[in-house]
Amino acid sequence: MPGAFTTYTLTALLLSVTWADHHQHPLPHHEAELSCLKLSPFNAEFAFALYKRLNAQTAAGQNTFFSPLGISTALSMLSAGASGETHSQLFSTLGYSTLNQTQVNNAYENLLHMLGQSHENEQLKVGNAVALRSNFSPKENYLTALRSHFSSEIFKVDLSKPDNAAAEINKFVANKTHDKIKDAVKDIDPDMAMMLINYVYFKGEWATRFSSELTHKADFHVNATATVQVDMMQNNDVYQIYQDAENHTTVIQLPYKGNTFMMIVLPDEGKMEEVEGYISRDYIWHWHKSVNERCVILFMPKFSVSADYSLKNILREMGIIDAFDDKADFSGLSDAANLVVTKVSHQAVLNVDEFGTEAAASTTVQISPRGGCITENVKVNTPFLVFIVEKPTRSLLFMAKINDPTAA
Repeated sequence: MPGAFTTYTLTALLLSVTWADHHQHPLPHHEAELSCLKLSPFNAEFAFALYKRLNAQTAAGQNTFFSPLGISTALSMLSAGASGETHSQLFSTLGYSTLNQTQVNNAYENLLHMLGQSHENEQLKVGNAVALRSNFSPKENYLTALRSHFSSEIFKVDLSKPDNAAAEINKFVANKTHDKIKDAVKDIDPDMAMMLINYVYFKGEWATRFSSELTHKADFHVNATATVQVDMMQNNDVYQIYQDAENHTTVIQLPYKGNTFMMIVLPDEGKMEEVEGYISRDYIWHWHKSVNERCVILFMPKFSVSADYSLKNILREMGIIDAFDDKADFSGLSDAANLVVTKVSHQAVLNVDEFGTEAAASTTVQISPRGGCITENVKVNTPFLVFIVEKPTRSLLFMAKINDPTAA
């Protein structure tokens, strides 16, 4: 069967009613539609800024994994109902300060449309939803914006029975993520007004599979003193490689069938912290353009990781402050209630292995490199970075740091 890379992620934003003073501000002026490609650099910069915050709070030896696209999309849905300084802080943190809300709305409409185009042997689902308490009615133009620009599904929940409401939302998310995330909501504040939900689901087949017969036990060096045993996959093929000697890293690009590829950034031994210090969207695209096809015996570990983040404090540190306190201005969302964001949670699940999907029979097994090619070994047996990129939109779907492939 063809090799598969499977990731699942959920982002949820929760807004609860609280006492605060709010003021009405006008909506942004309408401008021409912005191509979804224009979002790529802003979203990527936000992704790396967020990564550095998440990585800083991750315990030594643990993995980091999240969906930059999912979090940017959810915060953009929130910004569509924000005004004044609350809106400015959201846009500044997301990197959208040179844009207005209409441009961002139109860009996401185009982006979600392009990401929704089906491709054989690849499943990519990016979607949004709004769970409303049964007696709360946001402004109709806000709901219209979420439906038309963010393709949001909207449903009501009965918060007089919070356990039932949580179960209903969890059932919705589980269905969208193929039961990979079943407990997105662990508890609900009975004063909750609404919840914004984003989900990203990806399952793809390697363009050339790893042979399960070659998978073997091998050492993975977590750090200078710790080693773990992993299931090391192996493949003999032509891969896109770039060795950036000046920046102490090797880049391996693994394509999937469809429009997506995985980029592995493997720092030289002891150089991970240095690479993390300089890495940015510019380096990612520089490496993407610099790779060359070379004959490689690639050794890469199988791994499964999961992450569950509460992002409220991190987002405050990044500049989104008013949305979480009594200065919050969501007058573009509702006149009937004073709203504040009480919770921002993000879950992600990642599985990488050599096995296939239902379209397995159509895959060609390619084990030997082309003739006349000098083969070199590339061993991914020290901590590495992973980026999953959708090529047409240049969207950074997922980002991970794998310190220990055995740490779920």
